[in-house]
Formats: sequence, C-alpha cells, structure tokens
Amino acid sequence: MNPEFLAALAQIEEEKGIPHGVLMEAVKASIESAYRKRYGATGELRVDFGEKNTGPLRIVALRQVVDRMENPQTEVSVADARTVDPSAVVGDILEQEVTPRDFGRIAAQTAKQVIVQRVREAEREIVFDRFQGRIGEVITAEVQRRDDGNVYVSLGPRVEALLPYREQIPNERPYAVHRRLKVYVLDVRRSARSPQVIVSRTHSELVRLLFELEVPEVYDGIVEIKGVEREPGFRAKIAVKSNEEKVDPVGACVGHRGSRVQAVVDELAGEKIDIVRYRDDAKAFLSEALSPAEVTTVELDEEGRSAKVVVPEDQLSLAIGKKGQNVRLASRLTGWKIDVVGEAEHEHRKREELWASQDPAEVRERVYDLASELGIASKEAIDILREMGVNVSSHVSTIDGYTADDVRRRAKGDEAVRYGPRPEGMVPSSSDDERFDEELAAEPAEEIDDPDANADDDGAGEPPSPTEV
Repeated sequence: MNPEFLAALAQIEEEKGIPHGVLMEAVKASIESAYRKRYGATGELRVDFGEKNTGPLRIVALRQVVDRMENPQTEVSVADARTVDPSAVVGDILEQEVTPRDFGRIAAQTAKQVIVQRVREAEREIVFDRFQGRIGEVITAEVQRRDDGNVYVSLGPRVEALLPYREQIPNERPYAVHRRLKVYVLDVRRSARSPQVIVSRTHSELVRLLFELEVPEVYDGIVEIKGVEREPGFRAKIAVKSNEEKVDPVGACVGHRGSRVQAVVDELAGEKIDIVRYRDDAKAFLSEALSPAEVTTVELDEEGRSAKVVVPEDQLSLAIGKKGQNVRLASRLTGWKIDVVGEAEHEHRKREELWASQDPAEVRERVYDLASELGIASKEAIDILREMGVNVSSHVSTIDGYTADDVRRRAKGDEAVRYGPRPEGMVPSSSDDERFDEELAAEPAEEIDDPDANADDDGAGEPPSPTEV
C-alpha cells in the first residue's frame, strides 16, 4: 500500500478516533464496491493488502470448482481450475487474482465516496457507543447555538447534543452562546445524519449527581441521597441519610458556611434546595419533609396513603409554600398525599366529627362558642334564642344541636346548618329548662371572658356562677 495513503489513514485515525482496523475495512469495502461497479462482478471477492496491510493491493475472486460451469461469476470448470491449481477437484473454492491494472478515474471516485461514507458511519457508531454508555451521567457542555427554542451544546470535538425546550430551566433562558454548564445525559438516538444525544437541565437526577461532585461523603457512599424532587429553577427537596453514626448527613451536604449546597444552587440558576433528614418512621419523615415549617402532629391513613399534618397557625403558609410548592414537593418526596391544616382548623374539624357522631338532641353547645363560630356577639345570640322562646340566662348556657341550628339559620342562612331538620314534636331546649336532667343542670360551667358578658341587657349581665346555670 502507498505510504502516503497509510499516513492519511493514520491521520484520520488520530483526528476522528476511528480504530485502524475499522478504517482498513472501509478501504477494502470501497475498493470492492468500485470493482463490482466497474466490471459488473457478482461473485464473492476478497480485497487484501498482504501481511499487516502494508503490501500491494490484491483483488481475489472466489469461485467454486464444478463439472459443468453455468455461472462464470461464481463457478469455474475443473479443467480451467487445474490450469491454476493442478490439484483442484470438484467442490473446491478456487482463489484467482483479478486485480485490474488501473481502475480509472470513475472507479477511483467511487472508491473515494465509499471510503468517506464508511468513515462517517464508523464515526457515528463511535459516538453512539460512547454516549450510550454515559446515559445517566453529568457532562460539562458548552452552548453552541439556539434554534426555535431548542439549544444545541457541544460535548466535545464534533459531538453536538440537543437540549430541548422542555428540558431547560425556565428562569435561565436565554442561554448565552459559549456558556459552560453541566447537563444530564437523558438519551442517545440513532438518526440518518448522526447520533442525537439528548441532554437535560431539569431532571431530578442532575441534582443528585451534582451533590456527588460537591460532597465527598455522598460520592463515597457515607451519606446516601434517598430521594430527590424538584420544580426546576424554583425549589428542590432532597432526603439524605447517613450510613455512619458520627456523620451528620444534612451538615455534610450543606458544607462549611453553606459552601457545598451553594455550589449546586449556583449551577442550577439559583434554585432553592431544602436538605431534609430521611426517617424510616413515616410521621417523622413527613415532619422533616415539610421543612422549614414546624409540625405539631401528623395523622396517617395507611390504607389511603394519605396524611393530615397539623401546624401552628403562623406556620401554615410556610408549610404550604408559594402556590403550594412546599407541600407538593414534600408529598412527592415522601410518597404520601398530604393535607396541611392549621391548629384552629384541626380543632374545628374535630368538633365537626364529634357533632356528626352525636344525636343532635343530646348535643350541648355553649352559647358563647356558637356566637364565636357565627362571628356575632353573645348578646346577639341570646336575643335570637329569646325570640325563639328558648330560656337562656347567659353566654355559658348550653342548648341542643337542633336549637343551635335554628340560631345558625337565622344568623347566616341555611348553609350554616350542621344537622338535619328537627324531628316533629321536638321543641327547643336549653340547660336552663327543666327538661334537662339534674346532672346536666348541675354540671360546672367553664369560666369564659366574654366581652359581651357585662352588657346592659336583661338576663345578659354578669355571668352566673356554675351553680346558677
């Protein structure tokens, strides 16, 4: 083979990273293709350049020895075969050199085209195989160009990847050309021109892998990231667990003065990251997941995989987050459907459940509590009751559920009613009536500071003592 041609192949091998053997196969295939096109050969051919591919070009036709030749492209008669090899017998494969002296300009052009095509195919296969094995990894890329919302980034010499619009972090658009950023290799697809590498900036695993790069304890497996959930560009939550008792997983990920987590935040265009401690206990994990909010209690419904989380009133908005972001991420991180309620709402629901389980006729609702529920003064509630003909002496008097509903209906309308219609023949009653038994009448009443208790109105002045109720 021509030394200059060998040098050219060596240069292609170095520049494109294509193995020498692949290049030689491409050269042989191109010569074979050119020979078939030029001379109309249809039989089996072999192209070689001698030992170590350094000798002269030889094109060898392989034909089967037969008694009667029917196809000269694939067969040769015994007589003709013995002129080449005296020991030839029927059934042998005769190798006969058919190398032409000169391919000519057209043949050479055909060979060149095939070589170029094969080199491109080999280059595509190398790229595909290289990145097929890197799916799920983080790679540093450089922005090359933008086109119709999509961004094309360079992953190395002659390797361009696609960052689709849906995989971009919203608040870091537009991407500046030549900007360097870390991307997650999402997929590698074959295409007619070249393998298409798809990368992402929004995948949750990108956060995990960035922490592996920044936190040695995570890379070494001392700290384990149990889960990652994110709303790209806005907020992310990760649950961490330590496999060594002396290592604090949260502290390890935060780093000295927040240096480690800040490096990840900076890479993700300022995306806030909550690092929470993973717990095997579901209640404890749910409390951690709603960080930075403080949790009072957690009630679980194992069958429905749902949880009611009670928080102080001043922590309610923090627990829910902007547009429900905090509780939404916590729910996805823990795998539980979360209902966040304030302490006041929780108590209200408990009373609702209690009322729902009781006979309204046996329910005793205090006038003061009813007035607070309706947002009216106790005196107004007492006036309504007296208009109804109910005997009440003060704001600590109690009435049955149906009577309380009558007050709700008059004060707020039918939508405020808790119970069903009053049974026929049942009349309103209060703790001041003789209809209540002696035990009820003697029950101590809780002393309550009512701003309306001292109002100048008959029967609505000073609260009676417990024995008077």
